[in-house]
Amino acid sequence: MPAPDAPSPLSRPAFLHFLCARVGASLAFQIVSVAVGWQVYELSGSALDLGLIGLAQFLPMAALTLVVGHVADRYDRRKIVAICMAVEALATLTLAAAALHGLGGRPLIYATLIVMSSARAFEAPTLTTLIPAIVPRQWLPRATALSSSGGQIAQIAGPALGGVGYGLGAGWIYCVAAALYLAAFASIASMAVDRPPPRKEPTTWRTLFAGITFIFQRRLLLGTLSLDLFAVLLGGATALLPIFAKDILQAGPWALGALRAAPACGAMLMSLTLARLSLGEHVGRLLFGALILFGLATTVFGLSTSIPLSVGALAVLGAADAISVVVRSSLVQLNTPDHMLGRVSAVNTLFVSASNQLGEFESGMLAALVGAVPAVVIGGVGTVAVAGLWMWWFPELRKLRSLAPA
Repeated sequence: MPAPDAPSPLSRPAFLHFLCARVGASLAFQIVSVAVGWQVYELSGSALDLGLIGLAQFLPMAALTLVVGHVADRYDRRKIVAICMAVEALATLTLAAAALHGLGGRPLIYATLIVMSSARAFEAPTLTTLIPAIVPRQWLPRATALSSSGGQIAQIAGPALGGVGYGLGAGWIYCVAAALYLAAFASIASMAVDRPPPRKEPTTWRTLFAGITFIFQRRLLLGTLSLDLFAVLLGGATALLPIFAKDILQAGPWALGALRAAPACGAMLMSLTLARLSLGEHVGRLLFGALILFGLATTVFGLSTSIPLSVGALAVLGAADAISVVVRSSLVQLNTPDHMLGRVSAVNTLFVSASNQLGEFESGMLAALVGAVPAVVIGGVGTVAVAGLWMWWFPELRKLRSLAPA
């Protein structure tokens, strides 16, 4: 446990710029996610259409992963992130204009989401690689936890703003999100980064696949990333929250905002705790325990017909997921050399996107076949099963005691 007066990443101006950009962009993304989900469900009333939102967000990430990592390792990472945030602002303004004038419908929404997701495909992995360039390596777990806390704060405020603000009209809440993207752009564009010039490796198939090769040659990284991928892929219920809010809990957009914010509340509290305390000497056991708790909380949420119980279950789910995020991100950053960090982070982001966005598509498809409640319960039970299998397949991960490389 660090001393109360130990230096903090927050003492670094560059980290404060990074954190403002992270929170602003995350807040905008959450607002757009809530507004788009409610808008699409109002237009069609289809669980499958909600699942297609996740698919539209995942496909660009899957298609661009190899290119993203290579670009992040060859060019100025700060400029890459700034350009992506500018593109996201323009795409959000497109959604705003379409909603204000009653144009487009679902095809335009999906097309705009694909553009935004293409920008996020470059932004998300590149943004995380900036942390080692602005704080000392020994601060990385704390900086990662603080970054995660900032993201969770955005995930609390974003759904609330999106849910309540949607009552004023989708177009106006999209304008708010666009303004937040522009603020994030200004913060990241003015940030100073102390990083040596990137290596200009020739572009070959070997360098493109170097991130994937690196991960598959290190069982700790492979086990951690694949565990999170399959556990959250099965346990993701986010896409179905409009159904639970409207049809099962019999409430309106405000309830959707509360449900979307609940996991972030739990995750923020856990992330702030991890920013102050060490993960202890049994990191592997903590990771598996958190994922089992994630699955159990998902199951409770699926069976709940009470708004307070549903919100509580989602808060527990978010707290458990925060532990996985900090462990995974810290392992990647501490065990990857800087010249490889972009490509490895791109693969990591693909795994995260697959577990989240592809998980939303899977939940929508399964809910269309068997109903929303069975789909969520099956996912929760599946998450617990995955944790058990990975404890057997990756014993070195279960026995992991420290995040630092050996």
